[in-house]
Amino acid sequence: MKKKKVLVAMSGGVDSSVSAALLKDQGYDVVGMTMQVWDYSRSESDVYEGYGTCCSSVDVEDARAVCQKLNIPFYVLNCEARFKAQVIDKFVDSYLKGQTPIPCVDCNTYLKFDHLVQKMKELECDYLATGHYARVVKAENGKHYICKSTDDWKDQTYFLFTLSPKLIPQILFPVGTMDKQKVRQIAEKKGLNVFRKKDSTGLCFVGSGGYADFIKKQLKEENKIKEGPIKFYPSGKVLGQHKGLYQFTYGQRKGLGVSFNRPLYVVKVDTKNNTLWLGEESDLYSKKARLVGLNWLDEIKDGERLKVKIRFHHEGCWTWIYKEEEDNTLRLEFEQAQKAVTPGQAAVLYRGNQLLGGGSIVSFS
Repeated sequence: MKKKKVLVAMSGGVDSSVSAALLKDQGYDVVGMTMQVWDYSRSESDVYEGYGTCCSSVDVEDARAVCQKLNIPFYVLNCEARFKAQVIDKFVDSYLKGQTPIPCVDCNTYLKFDHLVQKMKELECDYLATGHYARVVKAENGKHYICKSTDDWKDQTYFLFTLSPKLIPQILFPVGTMDKQKVRQIAEKKGLNVFRKKDSTGLCFVGSGGYADFIKKQLKEENKIKEGPIKFYPSGKVLGQHKGLYQFTYGQRKGLGVSFNRPLYVVKVDTKNNTLWLGEESDLYSKKARLVGLNWLDEIKDGERLKVKIRFHHEGCWTWIYKEEEDNTLRLEFEQAQKAVTPGQAAVLYRGNQLLGGGSIVSFS
């Protein structure tokens, strides 16, 4: 009987490396593939390759060494142009619009589970595997669902809500039932060179200067920095001047460039009037949110009460969901007011441990 063939998306980290090793042990015909998405040598970013990066030249070589150790084929896919167009440019544009983007979602959507799926088909593979901490569960009705990892802290289902439900039966998450310590132990036991490698953290393409410095270097001539007023919410009292709204995100407390007799937070980034609004912590709480760009992995009911995460490490809260007349738009009404419901971030919905889908936050009240 012919072996099932699986393409493993290898980032050069320990999770995807162990995924490849486990699948080979399970009898699959395994092929490794790494996407090189960002040329750090030509970038103005000061990111040090291999230390918290993802898919750099160092990571490519780490992935290659793992594949040689496992004696499996290895391919490198140059995705720099696609990454620039679908991730970097969207990242910069979102901040210029006063939003806070999630580039990891775009990377999953347009590269890992789009571009790599095409390569999976070209190589006649039956499955695509990644090192995400998530699980694919087959229900009694025969349908496949994505569920949370058994490691709550490492669970990465938040970043997977844009997947096509038709693709789920072809996805494998080999480390989704493990914790990080167990994954590293397996890597060490198998002699994989990445068993002590530092996890990728933050944004792989942003250096020590932070996202604002990165954006400034990416700005084109037509997007020259424009100074504008900093106002106190809701009175409108002018507190100072900002040097570019892209440097601020909703809920931010530090680096505001003003002094006040009590803590202030960013409560609105008004790009239309080029105004930064600061308020008190109580001004950050919202009872509602509106979502667009929805994607569903299972059916939902209007008025249903579900758990929602409004950012990656948010513990989740209960919300009622209501479909609006406008196509592909949803209104959330939180059971308890939530802090810093941020435009541009994702709101991801769950029924128990099952990932249902989600969308992008565009407004709140």
